[in-house]
Amino acid sequence: MKSTPHALTTVEGDQEGERSQRGIQSLDSTGALLDALLEAGRPLPLGDLARLAGMPAAKAFPHLVSLQKIGLLARDAQGSFFPGTLSLELGLAALQRLSPLREAEAEVAPLAQATGLSVALAVVGPLGPTVVRLEESSRPQHVSLRIGTVLSMVHTAIGRVCAAHLPSDMLAGALAMDAIRMEGAHPDSVCHADGNLRHDYAERLRQIRLQAMDQALGRPVPGIHTLAAPVFNHAGQLALVMAVMGSSGSFDTAIEGEVAQLLRAAAHTVSWRLGAFEQAAPMAPE
Repeated sequence: MKSTPHALTTVEGDQEGERSQRGIQSLDSTGALLDALLEAGRPLPLGDLARLAGMPAAKAFPHLVSLQKIGLLARDAQGSFFPGTLSLELGLAALQRLSPLREAEAEVAPLAQATGLSVALAVVGPLGPTVVRLEESSRPQHVSLRIGTVLSMVHTAIGRVCAAHLPSDMLAGALAMDAIRMEGAHPDSVCHADGNLRHDYAERLRQIRLQAMDQALGRPVPGIHTLAAPVFNHAGQLALVMAVMGSSGSFDTAIEGEVAQLLRAAAHTVSWRLGAFEQAAPMAPE
């Protein structure tokens, strides 16, 4: 996922027209260079970096020298610039302050309003995929989920999304407890005696990783459809699952439909806030 702009621009007043605070104009150029490097996602030589930032190389070079001196940038043997140790330290400090639930919370109500559906957030807890946030739809519908509900990794969209992104050495143990979860399944239905996944279930998880989404139509609650999407953290690990739920016939449940696109966009936004610029599925079970 591409990053969004972070240019260090002059601080403006608020919407009520307060007087603008005074900034340092040269830092705007510095910010443009940093933005260009982040957008490229790879080390860049002086000429390319200056061009992408929209300035002459002669103007860019002093900024880059200063950034290198303070450790925000470093330079490799070929002369290309890349983020330095101070950039790493600042990034780690920012990541340590992040809370997946807090970052996701900002997307819950807007998503519910945009879709007219209920929205749920779930994390992988000690007993399995656990609902930790539920925004009820304004439309009357019977959704049996409650905060604290632990969901099946076999028969629910939220649970399957969790299963699809668990490391393979953890998945067999997690599936062994599925019978105690809401609409749980006996592990033999999806696992062989040696712990390997049965073909149909393994293929379903592969499709979830490919599509970054799963759907459950009328199950586990008859007449209620669900779409669920993963949210990743800066290490590419599953942070939580975001889902929308609604009555049968009340919304488009297609994986590439309008509602799915809104859900996927919300999940991508939260992932970006958590530092997941590339949402590859790490350690995905085969």
